Amino acid sequence: NSIQRGLQEDPRVKSVRVTVEEGLVAADADAGVRPQLVARLAKLGYPEVDTVEGAARLKAKAKSFVSCAIGRLDK
Repeated sequence: NSIQRGLQEDPRVKSVRVTVEEGLVAADADAGVRPQLVARLAKLGYPEVDTVEGAARLKAKAKSFVSCAIGRLDK
């Protein structure tokens, strides 16, 4: 819901569809608005896949997961 609300704040966006299982966001919007939507998603904490920001976020999630797993093993 936060992604849909965040993107639909832009009046050029007609609709937003989020597929959580696949990690996809589709927006029906005016031509040329993609860069602004990508920036908005990054600001919301969802950087575009295959970007430096996306790779850094994935790395941070992996570290967090490993830390949690190790903590559970120690107990």
